[in-house]
Amino acid sequence: MENRIKNAVEQFEALLRQQLARQERMEQSAPAKDFSGMQTVTVGLIDGDGIGPIIMKQAKRVLEKLLTDEISAGRVVLKQIDGLTIENRLALGKAVPDDVLAEIKTCDVLLKGPTTTPKGGMMESANVTLRRELDLYANVRPVMVPEEGIDWIFFRENTEGEYALGSKGVELPGELTMDFKVTTDAGTRRIAKAAFDYARANGKTSVAIVTKANIMKKTDGMFSRIAHEVAEGYPEITAEDWYIDIMTANLVNPAVRSKFQVFLLPNLYGDIITDEAAQIQGGVGTAGSANIGGQYAMFEAIHGSAPRKIEAGEGDYANPASILKAAEMMLRHIAMTGKAEKLGKALAECTESEKRVVVTGHRDGATCEAFTDYLLEKL
Repeated sequence: MENRIKNAVEQFEALLRQQLARQERMEQSAPAKDFSGMQTVTVGLIDGDGIGPIIMKQAKRVLEKLLTDEISAGRVVLKQIDGLTIENRLALGKAVPDDVLAEIKTCDVLLKGPTTTPKGGMMESANVTLRRELDLYANVRPVMVPEEGIDWIFFRENTEGEYALGSKGVELPGELTMDFKVTTDAGTRRIAKAAFDYARANGKTSVAIVTKANIMKKTDGMFSRIAHEVAEGYPEITAEDWYIDIMTANLVNPAVRSKFQVFLLPNLYGDIITDEAAQIQGGVGTAGSANIGGQYAMFEAIHGSAPRKIEAGEGDYANPASILKAAEMMLRHIAMTGKAEKLGKALAECTESEKRVVVTGHRDGATCEAFTDYLLEKL
């Protein structure tokens, strides 16, 4: 017993030192890229697995049409990156194989299809690995339901919380296991600043800081405290504390939900509540997701790889709307706002105002390709 406790303590010490080193690296990070001044932007295209290649094929069609002039002039390079499939990752025993990661790091931004995370074992999620390796600290997810007055945007801390060490906990076989949650000063300050900067730049008047600080007093307590310290620099914006359990209830309460604007959350809570918010919008297939850091950014659909849909022979009916929303967000990020507006308008016409082509995800709807055919007519 004593030896097992000693080994566990040594394991925890190693994790603690790693996280302290990460905190120091964050404090010394380089300034963020300014895409408006870049001569060439390299966009990495990653298919993923399951329905990923199906929806990414349509996203490529859309980008190639929207960016025809920029691609011809060398202003934008679309670079295909292969190898981030569940089969290759399992064969190599790597969440992100080394050669794939090296290719990814030659890009400025990524548009990525969903990837499967195996249950059990020690293999980490590819997304968690990429967020850490590329330091993609801000997960940003917009949700809009105009007819109900809903215009939300979620800023989820993306590199800490339970996910940072989710596969590195301590296990005493047959007795107990312990996972760890990490919150750093630098990590919290930068996500809080991103949320408040967005609020100021977009005329928002409130930021909801969502934690469980009444129970998780050290980690969530620190997150809330630092968020309020950052908020002091934005006196025109109201910062309100909310607990995650009541906020999940608020989002399904039509009497109050339209008052919320910007949300600031730790990693796990943000992961859960943004799926709830997407469902209110029309389902997880309707929402895009941005993972943003100082040097890299990754844009993706928020849903999974849907292997059961492939097994049922329904892959061609996968909804491409989420990856196309992500492409719209990517275009804004690389300072191509006009292209983003054009894609956003076409998406809104196809999915909201006209609804002439509806992708339900089942055989009673349009195929993924048919949806994109109709969308391309509007670009």
